[in-house]
Amino acid sequence: MDEKILKWLFDIHFAGLEIEDFLNQHKIESAIDYSKNMLLKKAIERNLEIIGEAINRIVKKDETFYNIIPESRSIIGLRNVIIHAYDGISDEMIWSVVTYHLPILMKQVSVIITNHDK
Repeated sequence: MDEKILKWLFDIHFAGLEIEDFLNQHKIESAIDYSKNMLLKKAIERNLEIIGEAINRIVKKDETFYNIIPESRSIIGLRNVIIHAYDGISDEMIWSVVTYHLPILMKQVSVIITNHDK
């Protein structure tokens, strides 16, 4: 695997871990809790931007990752919404992403990184 792709996969991994740590440290258990913490929201959105940009770079370098990470287009789309259409972001949407979709992505990335080491 290309070293840049591996680096970007680690960027995704660490950004995802940081989001998980933020939620645990602040004891955020619902979209309502999430919506009340502006600093946390900005930190999570920034990490989602990083994840989206890393995915974008990966698929530009190797289009087979569209199949390896099937939600690539949606992840890149979320990044674009956060950056360019920030007023279209809802707390419920971000909460859904971090509670339902991020754990799946984290597993996929972990498998890819682990298989690279073999």
